[in-house]
Amino acid sequence: MSGAHGTHAYDLVVAGGGPAGSTVASLVAMQGHRVLLLEKEHFPRYQIGESLLPSTVHGICRLLGVDDEMERAGFTVKRGGTFRWGTNPAPWTFTFALSPRLAGPTAYAYQVERMKFDTILLNHARRVGVQVREGTPVSKVLQSEGTVHGVEYIDQRGRAQTARARFFIDASGHRGRLHRAIGGLRRYSEFFRNIALFGYFEGGKRLPPPNSGNILSAAFDSGWFWYIPLSQHLTSVGAVIRHEMAAKVRGDPEQALLALIGECPLVAEYLADAHRVADGPYGQIRVRKDYSYCNTAFWRPGMALIGDAACFVDPVFSTGVHLATYSALLAARSINTVLAGHMGERRAFQEFEARYRREFRHFYEFLVSFYDLHVAESSYFWEARKVTGLPSSDAEAFATLVAGVASDEATLHEAGDVAARLAQTSSGLSRAVHQVAAQTKAGEEDMSPLFAQPTLGQAMRESAVIQRQALAGTTDGQESVLFEGGLVTSSDGMHWTTPPPQ
Repeated sequence: MSGAHGTHAYDLVVAGGGPAGSTVASLVAMQGHRVLLLEKEHFPRYQIGESLLPSTVHGICRLLGVDDEMERAGFTVKRGGTFRWGTNPAPWTFTFALSPRLAGPTAYAYQVERMKFDTILLNHARRVGVQVREGTPVSKVLQSEGTVHGVEYIDQRGRAQTARARFFIDASGHRGRLHRAIGGLRRYSEFFRNIALFGYFEGGKRLPPPNSGNILSAAFDSGWFWYIPLSQHLTSVGAVIRHEMAAKVRGDPEQALLALIGECPLVAEYLADAHRVADGPYGQIRVRKDYSYCNTAFWRPGMALIGDAACFVDPVFSTGVHLATYSALLAARSINTVLAGHMGERRAFQEFEARYRREFRHFYEFLVSFYDLHVAESSYFWEARKVTGLPSSDAEAFATLVAGVASDEATLHEAGDVAARLAQTSSGLSRAVHQVAAQTKAGEEDMSPLFAQPTLGQAMRESAVIQRQALAGTTDGQESVLFEGGLVTSSDGMHWTTPPPQ
């Protein structure tokens, strides 16, 4: 079999059939290119990361053409998040109607059972022409003269096979080892060096409407809980604690989870009449450790990392699937642009990496500041995360610690500036949350104080752009370059192009 690139059988080979892999495979195949997707498991399969953001639902899913199927799936509608977090002891609510651009019919997302959501995306990839092979792990990345040109994989009969391609995308998740072929290192965050212990319950309480589908995040002395209503009866419940508290999750996992629930009165109240699911795919209590990290390189000639293969940050703001599908869109634009002959690989993928790192960094720094909001507890978990009130020398050391995983090397030489920025951000965010909490208590919804904060505004900027492009079907000339000498999105949203002269 020969393709458009001589000996290459495929234009793109993708490892991993989750949201990142399915999305990049589909967006490249929809441009008429030959795509092979290799997934080591058989779908449907269990996965965590169940709370979506609107940019995935109304942006990526609309670009893919699965938005109607998502609506028919009956997933729980999520208007935002409700938090027992910060100085206010009462829960407060953040909604996606941050601004007029996001208000209206698209100011929502979904809570999804990943077995269903991921299968929708993988089946769609098949429909648009992607060759999907399940039960087929990639075993080796093939490279020569500094360029990746394919992979070796194990087929369903256990035989080694070779697939040559112009591009290879590693979307195999956090546990895979293929990312090592990119070069560089995987840096783990010391700031978010946490342990998550989670399971599933039936019969849990719901927030009052219209926020009954919201994710509930509740801080307590040892850390914080997520409480995600996946259906009318099923709830995903997880505790996030500091790695020094690992003794709390040793021994019987069910007893450990129940003990942590007992430490958090709000979650204990919501689960008072519930029972834990004890069988099937939701019957296992699972643990994840040290899950916040970022690779020092996202691409090399012929290869790129997307989704959890590249980076992941603390789940309190539900950014996992957003970063996965967003990075898939960026990678697809770069691949489509190069295959169309519009520009060279280096320039296209420099835009991919710059935008990807920018989005990750904004969310990372926002979450650092968000953790700083919780001042009601004096436990080790929260004291270790204080940004404000630190002496200058401690603040600089803290900034080096938190910025190292999220920013480039230049940032590390400006630790004092980073510390000052984080402290200022935390103070501003604290005031904004106090306003929103007061408005929530008064029965009002006004997200403008939060939206006015630079960290949140920057973190959501790209999300809003993707939604507008998907809804309009064109960029409509609204996008501007994000970096000096950078690129903009083509009118169809599937390529990069050079901006018109000003």
